[in-house]
Amino acid sequence: MENKKVGLAGIGKLGTAMMAHWNRSNMPIGIYHPNRIKAKQFIQGFSNCSLLTEQELKGMDIIIFALPAGRVIPFMENIWKEGDSSSASFINMATALPTAKIREKFPVYNWYGIKYMGHSRDLYEHGNGLFITEDHLPDPILNLFKPLGQIINEKEEKLVEINKLATYFAVKTAVEIENDFSKKGYPPAYIKRALTSLAPEVIRSYSEGNLGHFAQEIVKEIQETNKKDAD
Repeated sequence: MENKKVGLAGIGKLGTAMMAHWNRSNMPIGIYHPNRIKAKQFIQGFSNCSLLTEQELKGMDIIIFALPAGRVIPFMENIWKEGDSSSASFINMATALPTAKIREKFPVYNWYGIKYMGHSRDLYEHGNGLFITEDHLPDPILNLFKPLGQIINEKEEKLVEINKLATYFAVKTAVEIENDFSKKGYPPAYIKRALTSLAPEVIRSYSEGNLGHFAQEIVKEIQETNKKDAD
C-alpha cells in the first residue's frame, strides 16, 4: 500500500471486524489504545498488527478513528494538542458524528468520512462490507478498504436514516416474535432460538434470493395479502 503507515484508534466491535480482514490480507496496521493491557491483549489475536505509543500514532500516514461518536473529539483534544500539525489522513468512521462537524472543530487536519453500513458482527463473519463516503478518496485509502468490501458515494445523513429505519423494523420484528411466542406459551428457549437463529437466517436467505420452498410460500401469501390491501 505504497508503504503508508496506518494507525487504528478503536479496538471495539468495528475495529476488530476490520482488523480480521486486514489480517487475512496481511496489511500491517498499528494499534493505539490508552489502556496498554487491552491493546496488548488485542494484538495477540492478529499477526499483522503492532502496538503504537501516542507519539507513534501521531506519526502515522493514515489514522482511522473506529470510535463511538462521543469519543472522537475528546480523543483528538487529548492527543493532538493546540499547535500540533500533521500531514496524515484522518478517517472518521463514527456514524453519528458528521465529518463536516469534525472538520470545523479541527480544520488544520486532513479529514475523510467513511461510514460502515451494517452490523460489525456481519462484517467480521462474512466480510464484503458496504461503506459510504462523500469524499473523493486517495488511492492509499481506497486500497486500505478493499479487503473490507465496497465503498460508494453517498451523503452521510442517508446512512443515519437507513440505520434508524433498519433498526426500527428489526426491533419491531423481534418484539412481535417475542410477544407472539409468549402468548402461545412457547418456552424461553424457543423464543431465543427464533430470535438468534431462525429469523436472522431467513432474512439473510431472503436477501440472497435462496429461500427454501416453505419460506417462498410464505412470501407469496404476504405478497397476495399486500396486493389485496392495496386494491
